Amino acid sequence: MQQFEFSDISRMLTPIFARHDVDASRLLQVLLEVQDACHFIPSEAIDQIAAHFDVPRVNVEGVAGFYSFLSTRPVGEYRILFSDNITDQMLGKDELMLYLCNKLWVEPGKVSEDGLVSVASTSCTGLCDQGPAALVNGWPLTNLDRNRLDLIAELIRSRKPVADWPPMLFEVADNIRRSDVLLGQPFEPGAAMRATLARGAKETLAEVDKSNLRGRGGAGFKTASKWSFCHAAIVEEEGSMICDVGGHPERYIVCNADEGEPGTFKDRVLLNSYADLVFEGMTVGARVVGASKGFLYLRGEYRYLLKQLESVLQKRREAGLLGDAILGRADFSFDIEIHLGAGAYICGEESALIESLEGRRGRPRNRPPFPVTHGYKGRPTVVDNVETFACVAKIAERGGAWFAAMGTAQSTGTKLLSISGDCATPGIYEYPFGVTVRQILADCGAREPYAVQVSGPSGTLISWKEFDRRIAFEDLPTAGAFMVFQRKRDMFQTARNFVHFFAHESCGFCTPCRVGTELQKKIMDKIASGHGTASDLEEMKSLGHILKTMSHCGLGSSAANPVLDTLEKFPDVYVRKLKALAFEPAFDLDGALETARKMTGRDDDWAHL
Repeated sequence: MQQFEFSDISRMLTPIFARHDVDASRLLQVLLEVQDACHFIPSEAIDQIAAHFDVPRVNVEGVAGFYSFLSTRPVGEYRILFSDNITDQMLGKDELMLYLCNKLWVEPGKVSEDGLVSVASTSCTGLCDQGPAALVNGWPLTNLDRNRLDLIAELIRSRKPVADWPPMLFEVADNIRRSDVLLGQPFEPGAAMRATLARGAKETLAEVDKSNLRGRGGAGFKTASKWSFCHAAIVEEEGSMICDVGGHPERYIVCNADEGEPGTFKDRVLLNSYADLVFEGMTVGARVVGASKGFLYLRGEYRYLLKQLESVLQKRREAGLLGDAILGRADFSFDIEIHLGAGAYICGEESALIESLEGRRGRPRNRPPFPVTHGYKGRPTVVDNVETFACVAKIAERGGAWFAAMGTAQSTGTKLLSISGDCATPGIYEYPFGVTVRQILADCGAREPYAVQVSGPSGTLISWKEFDRRIAFEDLPTAGAFMVFQRKRDMFQTARNFVHFFAHESCGFCTPCRVGTELQKKIMDKIASGHGTASDLEEMKSLGHILKTMSHCGLGSSAANPVLDTLEKFPDVYVRKLKALAFEPAFDLDGALETARKMTGRDDDWAHL
């Protein structure tokens, strides 16, 4: 392993420490910068980081070992991570990855002997509409084919800095195919805030309540109720209330932009082209609940958006829409800070996200208490999805009744769908809630659709018999993913891909999920190799029940969905792969006697078993 001198590490860390407060909540951000500088986290750096934050070394090691984008062993100067989502595999990801490895003389998952390059797989990069996709040192590579990989290999061999690569390699299109009130109508920055200040905080909360807006991240909790709980929360620490300068309990607004569900990329588009709308929704929320600080938790895969998002925030500060005395109101100050994730699907769970925001491993907390009363640093915290805050801005501007008039009674407004897979025009589609799956398939040019994975691996798989079902909380709720599969696709391999994803992303905290996801993976691999039996299917059903009822968080409770759904709706894909015998000995005793038969010249019944 590469060794560093203490003085070298100190020189590297000094400017990094200068950019961050001496607060353990900055630990993950510091580690990300060290990873960038050294291509891994050196042991010597861990010692100094632990001393700087006054935390045990084991805490730093724990964080460095938890996130997939951090490594305590060297990775290549050019670190290429191919998206391993099922839609990327359908587009030839495995073959393309092997092709690039051969061009660069490196084994998949390893570092080249000269330390120049490493090539490996990673979970979905949020680029499913323009795959096969990959990341190189955090920068997106889209629409990969052999020609592009030839160019990439040449650039790496010539040691050309990634910043100097041809821009066309990094082009990421929004691919908005259908827009409605959220994406298709103009928005003037500040309009929602002016309406909120004119209306009043309580009255704005009443409008959000009237809209019946429900969270767009998947759980569907009523937004107004969450905000009311946060506003009403009383925080106590050692018997005394912790208040801000105005005498109110300190509160926080957090935007969950850790869009890790495979097949989902709507938040990427909102952040790229509608960031003002999102930040304005966060600011409206701050006024309603009484928060003075907000965070955008940006998934590591979207790090390339950081600079432009920081630019949007700065322009809002200059326009009086963020910072002190917003729009001239001395009683309203609020600002937003961007916090980077580092490749951990579990951080999409709100309490795990808060743990990560505080600089720790993203492990879901025991609940209750919930974040609305005990969130970031133990204070009342609203955690909402990117799309939710975008909707809030529109509601604040146009009113709750306007929003409630769209969709269905239980699912008001519109929904952004991230459509990928076997269709002519993958991309973002905005529909009023209540639209049928059949209509969506027609609009995106689905080719002989056979099945659709709604809301990603943790959601619901539907067969062609169910295409008249509707996108709505009361029928098919979704965080946004909508993956289309033709009849020619092997639904067993689709489920197997998802099972591997859950096994990889389990945080390992609770036994049912840690062990259950690994057992699922082993059984699916066993079936894929041709050694599965009917008893394995029964075991997976039993495992599914354990995962659903005994897991600590939503990851474990939904990890069995791909298996259970395919077993129910496409049982033949399993049956075709099973061995004919229910039991097969692990050791062929009769075969082992073949040598003895030859030596003795016997071939009678007594010489066989």
